Formats: sequence, structure tokens, C-alpha cells
Amino acid sequence: MPMHSGLQLRLATLADIPALAKLIDLSVRGLQMRDYSPAQIELALKRVYGVDTQLIADGTYFAVEAKAASSSTPVLVGCGGWSRRKTLYGGDAWSQREDDLLDPAGDAAKIRAFFVHPDWARRGLGTMILDACEAAAREAGFRRCEMGATLTGVPFYRTKGYIELEHLEVPLAAGESLPIVRMAKSF
Repeated sequence: MPMHSGLQLRLATLADIPALAKLIDLSVRGLQMRDYSPAQIELALKRVYGVDTQLIADGTYFAVEAKAASSSTPVLVGCGGWSRRKTLYGGDAWSQREDDLLDPAGDAAKIRAFFVHPDWARRGLGTMILDACEAAAREAGFRRCEMGATLTGVPFYRTKGYIELEHLEVPLAAGESLPIVRMAKSF
């Protein structure tokens, strides 16, 4: 996997789950505050966001490591993946998963679960992961990708050629919902 500026992109493994869970929590709390209320963030972290072990098992989830200045052990600073399954969004806790396989000839691969540590935002990690996801999806025969983008992610995905298809409300609890945007791109 490519390395850029001290960063290493690799496939995530089951051993990464604790670090991924921590990264997801830090990313959501640190980067989504301007787009979502505290209640939406808390409920989304409990019911929607989180590690998706199916992506890891499928070998379609990437992790970005950075060398820590204070240690020889690298730290996870970003993650994201793509899927050949129907589920558009949501980690293991999401109850409305659809794990049926997609047909590359007519279906769009799903871009999924992108999270970046707030201290590493806007340093090219999202682009690195998205490029790897799109290349892998193309190699698997897909001609399109789509996603359920958070409001925070929409501007980034627009710059990468994704167009907005529809605005969705993910049901959470206690009358709350999480606005997301279904976006797509053809190759």
C-alpha cells in the first residue's frame, strides 16, 4: 500500500478494532460538531457509527497509520473503505444492514465509514483512502460508487466528483434523526 509523508495506508485487521473504535469516536466528536447536535452525535455513535467488521472481513477497509513522535509504535489517524454489499452506511451496531452482495455490472460499490482524527484533518488522508477505495472498486468491476455522506463529508466528496442524489434522515431514537446525503460518482 502507498505511503505518503510518513503515512502508511494498509488494510485494517480485526486486531485494529479497539484503535478504530477510539478513532471513530474522536473523529465524530471532533469534526461533526458544527453539522450535528450533541444529541445526534451521541445517538449516532451508539446506533449508527462504529466499526464494521464485515468490511474488515471482506478486505475492503483501509487504515492510515502515522509514526508517533513520542513512540516507535504507529498510531491510526484515518480509516475508510468500500463495499460490494448493499449496506449504504452503519457499523456493526446498525440494525438495518443489508449484507447481500452487489452486482458490479449494474450496482454501485458503496464508499463507507470514513473517519479522520481531528488533528490530522485536511492533510490528504481522505483523498488517500478514497483513491484506494475507488481503484479497488474499479478493479472489482464496478463502474460507479455511492455513499451516505455525513453533512461534514459532503464538501469533500463534491470536490472528488461525487454528486448529490438525495437527502436522507437516518432514524436514531427519542425523535432524533441524522441527516445524510446519498452521493454518487461514475468512473
